[in-house]
Amino acid sequence: MTHPHRAPVLPGEQADLFPQEPARGSDLQEGDTGALDALFGRLSRSAFRARFTLDAKERAYALTKGRDALRRHAGDFIAKRLAPAQPANDGKQTPMRGHPVFVAQHATATCCRGCLAKWHGMEPGRSLSEAEQLYVVEVVMAWITRDLETQR
Repeated sequence: MTHPHRAPVLPGEQADLFPQEPARGSDLQEGDTGALDALFGRLSRSAFRARFTLDAKERAYALTKGRDALRRHAGDFIAKRLAPAQPANDGKQTPMRGHPVFVAQHATATCCRGCLAKWHGMEPGRSLSEAEQLYVVEVVMAWITRDLETQR
């Protein structure tokens, strides 16, 4: 079963965390966060996923670098470590800490192809499409924004 791969738009009230860039998404209507809410609801019921939060250094890094840089980093990490049909060291390619994107990937089950298959319905053994990569980046960015908002 394939996930609909609709990229979420971050809620407007959270946009002030990254004031240099407005919230944006790919094919979702403005303010349509239902798919994200459902995903994050499911993830919150996993004790492993729910334990992730940004530490002080990762939070400071995210706020200092800003949304544009984090989005670029997420896109690069996803393209190199997750998008190939057979990623190197699959299941171990994403560090647990050290960068906000890594933490978000574990929290959102976008850390390896096995988690992508289980939680997001993206079949392993094939390269991720551009739309799927964008979806993963949007999920990661939405989680980072939500985590920063809850730590205010």
